[in-house]
Amino acid sequence: MRALLVDDERLARNALRRLLSVHDDIEIVGEAADAAAAKASLRALDPDLLFLDIEMPGGDGFSLLQQLEDVPITIFTTAYDSYAVRAFEANALDYLVKPISAERLAASLARARKTFAQLSAVDGDATAREGRPSMLRQIFVRDGERCWIVRLDDIFLMESEGNYTRLLFSGERPLILRSLAAIQERLDPRSFFRANRSQIINLSAIERVEDEVDGRIVVRMRRGIRVEISRRQSSRLKDLLSL
Repeated sequence: MRALLVDDERLARNALRRLLSVHDDIEIVGEAADAAAAKASLRALDPDLLFLDIEMPGGDGFSLLQQLEDVPITIFTTAYDSYAVRAFEANALDYLVKPISAERLAASLARARKTFAQLSAVDGDATAREGRPSMLRQIFVRDGERCWIVRLDDIFLMESEGNYTRLLFSGERPLILRSLAAIQERLDPRSFFRANRSQIINLSAIERVEDEVDGRIVVRMRRGIRVEISRRQSSRLKDLLSL
């Protein structure tokens, strides 16, 4: 895995670099000491794994993640355990309190390898198709003081609300400042389907399909949510699902 280290303390970065040196499958591709440099490095280097300090000059780690379209596997690192509850609510892969021990880091990396394998399997060959951007795998969502790192596979419904999109996953319904059309450009069409002008569904989350009298179909999603498929898209979805 290609890793980026983000921490405003040089000694902390050096200590983490030494700990990682014994893990042959981890390649450190860059370092950053503040939010602006971290954002630039993330765009230029596209790491698989991000070690992210929460407090740093130019903005905290949560604000940085909020600016990213596709979020890498993230492990928060900080000297302040008061952030722990918030970090875990964000579904971070792990949370390491400085000074980081070799044993604790090894356990985090074991989880990171498992997540990396899962995300790589989702990627398949979709990210390599010429002429379109790579597919989204994870996104950072912030709703007031609450925040999450959400795998796209866990989102079962997306609904347009003007320039915002509401995401439905695990009982949550936060809004993100991104249009449904912009999100659709980065979705894997093998997994997500445009149901109508305002909704995109996760095909794996369909629990039941019902025929309507006018040729349209209605799908029942997780949590009993009913989604009407437009007449034009109903025909496409029937073909897709071999109905």
